[in-house]
Formats: sequence, C-alpha cells, structure tokens
Amino acid sequence: MTASARSIELTQIAASAADSKQATDLVALDVSGPLPLADVFFLASGRNERNVVAIGEEIIDSLAEQGIKILRREGLSEGRWALLDFGDLVVHVFHEEDRMYYSLERLWKDCPVVPIEVASTEASA
Repeated sequence: MTASARSIELTQIAASAADSKQATDLVALDVSGPLPLADVFFLASGRNERNVVAIGEEIIDSLAEQGIKILRREGLSEGRWALLDFGDLVVHVFHEEDRMYYSLERLWKDCPVVPIEVASTEASA
C-alpha cells in the first residue's frame, strides 16, 4: 500500500509552510503500509521552542486555508515536540535536541521516503 495522492499533496503544503518558517531537516515517510491510521509522517525541526511553535502554527494555518482541519494536536504550546494530526497526514515538529533523542526516522527506517519540494531546496539545487 502507498500513500494517497491527496496525502502527498497535503504533505507538500505542510513542507512549504514549515520551510517558510525556517524549519530544518524536512522528511516525509510513507507509513501507510505498517500503520493503518495514517499515510504520511512529516517531520521537521525547529532551532528553539519559539521556532517549533511558529512552524506548527504555520502548518495548521496553511492546511486550514485548504479546508483541512486539524483533528488533534499535542505539545505545541511547550515547543519541544508538537504532534499535529490531520488524519492521513501526521506532522511531527521537533526541537532539534528532541528530534535527535527520539529518532523517529530510525524507528520508521523501513518506510519509503516521500519526495518533497520546497523553495529552499529548489534555490540550492
């Protein structure tokens, strides 16, 4: 099973929103095979707590503009690890230190990477 086209489209919107707030280390993983509750995990890092909050809020706002409502959110106010559940897309915005500690990419290493394009990657290419 692979992520739906709609999930990949939402991931791209989230990635662009995260990039606009200077998020780093953007990674999207297709978790539709082992995880029946979601298609894509999108991971991004912020430099500090305020940056994590800004990234999370921008993702929520950008998806809301497309008519996508958030189902659940956890940890956004603390600014260390924000979990944003949009159904088929689950967003994880980490403080850099927490991202290294929890290492979700290692836990989900068998899942294929979903390609994403953002302005900062296109500019450096």
